[in-house]
Amino acid sequence: MLNEPTIEKLKALKLYALAVAWQEQQKNTEMQNVAFDERLGLLVEAEVLHRENKRLDRLLRAAKLKIGKACIEDIDYSPRREIEKPVIRQLATCRWVEEHQNVLITGATGTGKTYLACALAQQACRKGFHAIYRRATRLRDELTLAHADGTYAQLLTRFARADVLVIDDWGLMPIIEGDRRHFLEVFEDRYGTRSTIITSQIAATKWHDYLGDPTMADAICDRVLHNAHRIALKGPSRRKEESAVTK
Repeated sequence: MLNEPTIEKLKALKLYALAVAWQEQQKNTEMQNVAFDERLGLLVEAEVLHRENKRLDRLLRAAKLKIGKACIEDIDYSPRREIEKPVIRQLATCRWVEEHQNVLITGATGTGKTYLACALAQQACRKGFHAIYRRATRLRDELTLAHADGTYAQLLTRFARADVLVIDDWGLMPIIEGDRRHFLEVFEDRYGTRSTIITSQIAATKWHDYLGDPTMADAICDRVLHNAHRIALKGPSRRKEESAVTK
């Protein structure tokens, strides 16, 4: 039997991984003793795995996570960090994304808030969800610029469509005129339909003071905090510890 025409047809059908796997089977003499159904199953599995990996790579590139290699499996559960494993295991299922809930990660600088946020976002990508990462300062600048150049609605739509939006370092910049309304627009579009991860050095109890305007603060907090899983990271700065080790 001529294999080349079959290989070309598989490629025409965009079954590239299956074609490669079949060629490998043809070279393996031991495979000749394997039942047809099992060999077919291995070929299909190779194609499915290839497509899943390709999709994950595409989702991670689109997410632009600050720490691209952050993952759930590498989270540090040192006692002084006070991270509860059952909570992380629950979040790793991504049911919170399916139910459009939020995650609020607070803690002092250097405690690993960004890593944990990126790990949760990466896990969401592994489950097939679309994520976007933004530092709060950059998100504010993008919204302000878009409002000025007429692309505001398109930008809001882009953020609204993301299954998971990571807003990192919320509260580091002072609130200026227009910020509250811009952030409220983002949170309003996502409320009850998408999930948001926010990292901040500011405890949720102090958000009203940070936001200033009582009415806007109530609106923002209502849309972000009431259905949020809250993780408070403790311990010393990990950056300082890593710097001390390298010296």
